[in-house]
Amino acid sequence: MDENRAQERGGAAPIKVLLADDQALLRSAFKVLVDSEPDMRVVGEASDGAQAYALAREARADVVLMDIRMPGTDGLAATRMISEDPELSGVRVVMLTTFEVDEYVVQALRAGASGFLGKGAEPDELLNAIRVAAAGEALLSPAATKGLIASFLAQGGGVDAPAAGSAHAERLAALTGREREVLVLVAAGLSNDGIAARLEVSPLTVKTHVNRAMAKLGARDRAQLVVVAYESGLVRPRTD
Repeated sequence: MDENRAQERGGAAPIKVLLADDQALLRSAFKVLVDSEPDMRVVGEASDGAQAYALAREARADVVLMDIRMPGTDGLAATRMISEDPELSGVRVVMLTTFEVDEYVVQALRAGASGFLGKGAEPDELLNAIRVAAAGEALLSPAATKGLIASFLAQGGGVDAPAAGSAHAERLAALTGREREVLVLVAAGLSNDGIAARLEVSPLTVKTHVNRAMAKLGARDRAQLVVVAYESGLVRPRTD
């Protein structure tokens, strides 16, 4: 089965997805949906955060669909455990939440999540989120919700915001002028192609700048670059 899926993706291995939610019925629905796609498959199911972390290590998942609120070890703690484990640096976490904007969403992004998705999202949105997260290409949230997250960050949501902003500001000093420019455009939600068109350079050049910015800022992916951009004050949310 895996060989057939790999062939359909041009030889690439299918995206390995881990489902973490305390509702068995919801996990079953997600599993049917994910396994129906030729380029991805479910490699494990967890009912709490501790189990999700253990399975992420065991199954070497590419993407974890993580519910924020679970009994015992919640999704926020599990996300932090995954992001702080050097052996799981390639794992991307997509938070699933009933309420798309709350303090937990902001904390989840700070903890290392690649983005989030409402549980009421359409099937195609969920599948696209998995693919985008696996590629590390963008923050997973609608444009309006991005603005609300940005507001939370800029207003200091979370007890560690001042310290985080200071630390990020210091690291921003290591960026070149072009890397800062690219970071601002990443925070605006532009893709590499969009940034390339804006700056009149090649997408490959943009990718190089993005990767260098991530390395200098200690960001796992583009979502973390967005968090850094707002927490440092380099970018501020629009008020209109």
